[in-house]
Amino acid sequence: MKSTDLCPRLQKSMDIIGRRWTGLIIYQLLQGPQRFSVIEASLPVSGRLLSERLKELEQEGIVLREVFPETPVRIQYSLTDKGRALESVIRDLQQWSDSWITAEECQSDSVRPH
Repeated sequence: MKSTDLCPRLQKSMDIIGRRWTGLIIYQLLQGPQRFSVIEASLPVSGRLLSERLKELEQEGIVLREVFPETPVRIQYSLTDKGRALESVIRDLQQWSDSWITAEECQSDSVRPH
């Protein structure tokens, strides 16, 4: 199949979710609203890259960034309705990986922050 045969919407969705760390960030936010530090502590990703991905997801309307006017300022990230609609996709990928990816394969492809 040539890339021109792909549905542009499917291609766009794969571009969004297929970016490194994006799926895991969405998976983390499925647990509910979280501060940057909590997300950062849960994933082996650099703060710079996490910030970049969160901004991209915010621009796509998948993540909501809320700033609370407190001292110090509190910033919280959560999924929008559009982001929560990805839950079944993420859960299906998790189920597929549980069935088809071995523990040895996970260790050989060890996840490293970039």
